[in-house]
Amino acid sequence: MKIAILTFDGITALDAVGPYEVLQRLPGAEVVFVGETTGLKRTDTKSLALNADRAISEITRADILIVPGGFGEEQVRAKPAMLDWVRSIHATTTWTTSVCTGALVLGAAGILKGLKATTHWAALPRLADYGAIPTSERVVEQGKVITAAGVSSGIDMALHLARRISGDVIAQAIQVGIEYDPHPPFDGSSKRAPAPVMELLRELYTRRGVMTR
Repeated sequence: MKIAILTFDGITALDAVGPYEVLQRLPGAEVVFVGETTGLKRTDTKSLALNADRAISEITRADILIVPGGFGEEQVRAKPAMLDWVRSIHATTTWTTSVCTGALVLGAAGILKGLKATTHWAALPRLADYGAIPTSERVVEQGKVITAAGVSSGIDMALHLARRISGDVIAQAIQVGIEYDPHPPFDGSSKRAPAPVMELLRELYTRRGVMTR
């Protein structure tokens, strides 16, 4: 089972690494990190890098495609060759997935037209620009396309996918194996967060061009 994870400069690390930590534990899994070119791809903070072992020209099929997000996804959407690759791999997959603003890449590739989809709350309205139906849920499955909301939801998406592929016992064994039993100190929902928290985040994402006021 070949799992291709797209990487690029400006990626959010957990968008890729969260699903990786889950799915690489599936029986028969073969994970490859793929970039426009091979080599290190710096994360959005530039303090960490993920290595693309293969270039998109080398990977022509995959059973599972994972498209992470991050502030760098805009340059992925701007490159026809990258979108062509996403479309061509999607034609071969059993499952095509995204995490966070990786959904915008799937949208730009024409994969989300007419489908319910989710992404980070700050970018959710933008899915409609690609003919998708923005859906404020943590994980959304539509046929073979699965989209996940912001960053940490990639772990939930991968566990959902593990369950669909290998059943409850293996999926829960993976979850317990990585001790994914979160008890965060705060409520992480943008719908319930206090006004000062949301104001700070709106300013950040507006500056970054993710959302408009």
